[in-house]
Amino acid sequence: MESDKIEIILEKYFQGESTIAEENELKNYFSSPNVAQHLEQYKPLFGYFSQVKEQRLTQEIPLQTKKRNVAWLSIAASAVLLLGIGSYFYLNNTNNTTPVVAKSELGTYDSPEEALAATQKALAMVSHNVNTGIESVQYIKEYEQSKNLIFKQNKIR
Repeated sequence: MESDKIEIILEKYFQGESTIAEENELKNYFSSPNVAQHLEQYKPLFGYFSQVKEQRLTQEIPLQTKKRNVAWLSIAASAVLLLGIGSYFYLNNTNNTTPVVAKSELGTYDSPEEALAATQKALAMVSHNVNTGIESVQYIKEYEQSKNLIFKQNKIR
């Protein structure tokens, strides 16, 4: 009768549904000398728990603390901070000085003929880009027509 009860508790144990009291009952049963023959295979499992419970660590673990030199760390952080601030101001000043020179040279021509030539050149570039865009629109129109033709045929079916 007791082995039937132990088998039920073992089943619950392996399913993860046993209580702590039932697990203690299993440990006590398997540590006793009168274990049923067909349950002998579980004896090492529960015997291991009682054996490990009695083990003690006798070796002393040396604790080595690493002492960091805070002064060097603060000096390095300051150097990185100064380097970052310096590079920010350097890059910011070089970007601001270049456009000022370019703005003063924009749109100034000595003779009206040079201004006319430059204007014609700019308008030719704009015209070329507009013509390229118009050609692209022609492709889109052809795509739309073929798409409408295909979808009309699908609606009829």
